[in-house]
Amino acid sequence: MILEAPVVQLPEARDVAPRLATGAFLLNSGLMKLRADRATAEGVHGMAVVAYPFLNRVPAERFTRLLACSEIAVGGALLTPFVPTRLAGLALTGFSGGLVGLYLRTPGMRQPKSLRPTQDGFPLAKDFWMLGIGLGFLGAARPWKRAASRRRRAAFSRCRRRCCRR
Repeated sequence: MILEAPVVQLPEARDVAPRLATGAFLLNSGLMKLRADRATAEGVHGMAVVAYPFLNRVPAERFTRLLACSEIAVGGALLTPFVPTRLAGLALTGFSGGLVGLYLRTPGMRQPKSLRPTQDGFPLAKDFWMLGIGLGFLGAARPWKRAASRRRRAAFSRCRRRCCRR
């Protein structure tokens, strides 16, 4: 029995720049939060509790550490070339979706009756960009579907040439 090595599908050229930029941003943010002092941890936790009250049961340091580990994991997935773009996009979409919820639920982050950020909300507004990038990655075509589509078009073309010769 011959075992074949799995084929590693590298990201397409159009996905490299957004993966690098977003991955580096999240990785850096996670590493900074990993070294957060008590006051920073309480500030991050306090903001999260306003939007998601159930987080009040989690201690501030633990929450900040979990958030940092999540950012590092998602950033690392985006920066690792052998992680499929759709899978990295799923992680980014889930993570940034939670952050967009934080932006939408925290008072003072948006202008009244608008999605436009206030000066305080500007740092959180970038989460919409990450959500858009993640959704774009989810729409990435699977390589085997493209290959199957090419085979169908080629077969149709051959059939058409044979049928239309008459």
